[in-house]
Amino acid sequence: MAKKKLEAIKNFTAKELKQKLLDAQKALFEGRIKLATGQLENTAQLWKTRKEIARMKTFLTQKSAK
Repeated sequence: MAKKKLEAIKNFTAKELKQKLLDAQKALFEGRIKLATGQLENTAQLWKTRKEIARMKTFLTQKSAK
């Protein structure tokens, strides 16, 4: 499954990647708020979201270098 998700991220355009990045950053922020208030049940989701953001930033950098 991870390979499919990675391929999907690779195929996004720069504009789509930026939008997905903003959405992921918003989700991370909301997750941190939930963690602080004790409402977050799946703490691993924060780790996954951070990694997803890092991947998107990497691909954005690669696309801008071309």
